[in-house]
Amino acid sequence: MGPSGSGKDSLIEAARGPLRVRNCEVVRRVITRSAESVGEDAIEVSREEFERRRNNGDFALSWQANGLDYGIPVRIDQWLKEGRDVLINASRGHLTEAQQRYPTLLPVLLTVKDDVLRERLLRRGRESPAEIEARLCRNALFTADDTIGDTQIRRLDNSGDLAVTVASLLELLSVSAEPDRT
Repeated sequence: MGPSGSGKDSLIEAARGPLRVRNCEVVRRVITRSAESVGEDAIEVSREEFERRRNNGDFALSWQANGLDYGIPVRIDQWLKEGRDVLINASRGHLTEAQQRYPTLLPVLLTVKDDVLRERLLRRGRESPAEIEARLCRNALFTADDTIGDTQIRRLDNSGDLAVTVASLLELLSVSAEPDRT
């Protein structure tokens, strides 16, 4: 999880190979607009197709954010039954519902210093300055808490070198996979 511009897609892509070696599947989200999936290995569908898939039970999780629909394919349930780990790019606002369905999930919040995030969003050119400031304000709301319910949110700072963040993610997953994890 993390704000738009935090580098979630870059981190996921950079970690894909090492995660595969660790028996971890990286999920392709279903999104209702192609512009949002630029840089992400996502499946683009129309709103009508998204609704059809949701009504057919094709999603394990689905939510709306920033005027778009997002879905996580239900095949993750099979991967989990097979003993695989699963990494998804999900919404901070949907975490409570995700925890209800998957009580053992490990929430990881990708954080970025405000000045770095502002620069990334400006460089991307998708939002107006006012929209960028609104995103920065929303980001502050989500970084204020360290827990949701009884679950601690793990944080990774992606303000610097991506390779360092990948190494930190892999270390976090290794520690969390140990039998006596907290």
